[in-house]
Amino acid sequence: MNQSTRSSAKNPMLGALYMVLAGIAFASANAVTWTVTYKMGFKPQSDAFWQYAIALVFFLPFIWKQGLASLRSRNPGLHILRVVLSALGVQAFVMSFSAGLPIWHVVALVMTSPFFVLIGAVLFLGEAVAPNRWIAASIGFAGAMILLQPWQSGFPLGALYPVAAAVLWGAASLVTKRLTQDEPQTSITMWLLVLLTPINAGLSLQAGFELPTGSILLLLILGGAIMFAAQHLLTLSYANADAGFVQPFDDLKLLSNILVSWAIFGDVPTGTYWLGIALILTGSAYLLLSERGREPQALAA
Repeated sequence: MNQSTRSSAKNPMLGALYMVLAGIAFASANAVTWTVTYKMGFKPQSDAFWQYAIALVFFLPFIWKQGLASLRSRNPGLHILRVVLSALGVQAFVMSFSAGLPIWHVVALVMTSPFFVLIGAVLFLGEAVAPNRWIAASIGFAGAMILLQPWQSGFPLGALYPVAAAVLWGAASLVTKRLTQDEPQTSITMWLLVLLTPINAGLSLQAGFELPTGSILLLLILGGAIMFAAQHLLTLSYANADAGFVQPFDDLKLLSNILVSWAIFGDVPTGTYWLGIALILTGSAYLLLSERGREPQALAA
């Protein structure tokens, strides 16, 4: 299939929907991670390993159906780079909880990732990011800063963990987008799940490996299933739209985290947090309105 055929087959709005659904799934996985690591005291490095190892188990039937031939790739180096970036981002994210940062600060800082993706899309992928997309991302970033309120509390050392996760995941997103140009989404997902487990295992062993039992084990199984769904939805998103278009929809993960936190823990933001949420939603709504009426081919250009 040539590049022009691939471009005409893209569906940017479907890609945006997949990104929103991925955000909801990741928010649910975050709730499991917070419970297991912060509340129950399970080591975050071990949590990262077990969630992705269990996710791999859920994916085994599909691997069996597709066969090992589905792992063949013309870009093995890019696959490995993507997995390494993703693994380090996961570790940085879960370490944010052990540093004692409130979940709102963690999510807000991670939401700086779209800026890194947009800049990278221009510098490394050669994508033309339209001004309206920059405006939408900037509005979302402003909302994240209001939620973080660095002018009041500053940036403690622990805040470097989610910032690092934002940079690493932004870079992984760019590599994912590059891979979707000539790799099937099933192959991309499989490479991630297969390689992520041994990398996380090494990091877990270095930090002191923990074996889950009882309720922790049950929660990790649930988290692994959710993580599998989230990663699959994320890959589908990048397969249907370019990085510059779908990344502003990633801002909605803050709302997803708030909704999940409210439903499970009864925890809701107060005061100026709502202003930050409103700005994030405004940025996403502006992007949708400004892109309305454009041809799908133009949206995917």
